[in-house]
Amino acid sequence: MKKIEAIIRKSKFEDVKDALYDAGIEWFSYWDITGLGKSTEDQVVRGQVFQSNYIHRRMLSIVVRDINLEKTVNAILNSAWSGETGDGKVFIYDIEETFRIRTKESGPDALFNK
Repeated sequence: MKKIEAIIRKSKFEDVKDALYDAGIEWFSYWDITGLGKSTEDQVVRGQVFQSNYIHRRMLSIVVRDINLEKTVNAILNSAWSGETGDGKVFIYDIEETFRIRTKESGPDALFNK
């Protein structure tokens, strides 16, 4: 089992979500994050544009069976891509064990993706 963390542009979230659904990934967590980087972004505050090095993105967290890893990563890479600096990053971690609390299933059977 693998955990995929992806940091993407907020504007690409709906595209990534649809691509994940198309790939058979129907459950994941996400949250808004702010980071610092070399690039800057324009931010509008009360009608004025300011350049900021605070970068607003969305982070996705997905745990998949090993057989679903490649199609999940490809779905993210293809749908989050704009070709410009700041498209984001994808990180992959090994998951040692998983449990579904309700049924007490463990391992890959505890995941939703088949």
